Amino acid sequence: MTVRVMLISPAMNAALREARFAGDAVLDASGARAARLAAPHVPDADRMVHGPSERCARTAEALGLQSVDEPSVYDWELGRWSGARLDEVSAREPEEVAAWLGDPSAAPHGGESLLGLCARAGAWLDALTGDVRVLAVVEPSLVRAAVVHALALPPQAFWRLDVAPLTLTELTGRSGRWNLRAGRQLTGGPGDREAERGSP
Repeated sequence: MTVRVMLISPAMNAALREARFAGDAVLDASGARAARLAAPHVPDADRMVHGPSERCARTAEALGLQSVDEPSVYDWELGRWSGARLDEVSAREPEEVAAWLGDPSAAPHGGESLLGLCARAGAWLDALTGDVRVLAVVEPSLVRAAVVHALALPPQAFWRLDVAPLTLTELTGRSGRWNLRAGRQLTGGPGDREAERGSP
């Protein structure tokens, strides 16, 4: 039995443009418009979920998905840094930021460590069973953590993975044996939707 997990990163918003840590910022007009334009290129799925952030929920809505809130795939919990800009925190707490970037077990912000994030994403991923296609609109941090877990990468590889807005990352397989198809933009020609469905 093969699980196909299709992870879509949400559309752009002001927090991303300003390099802010997490925070539940809504989509701006251009992000919502981009999601609506991407809607025809979203693959079919048996089950559709979205992360609990406003950005994930509104992206799923703009994509036309009949998805349900999945509380376990929330964004990386960054404690007191949540909502602040990276440059602000780096200027105020340089040693703490260095520890956070260098030690996957560190959580100087009072939130969740990188190891904790990867374990949480992995637990959700490995709990998916059966011959099923699952589509999830989740924050980029969850996509990156899921890939790290699925491919048994070292935690530091998380920092080397880029997940652009409105890209599709696919994992197929089952717990302990996943294959990756990374980062396709949700745009393209008329034949793309059939290709994304996995048609022969």
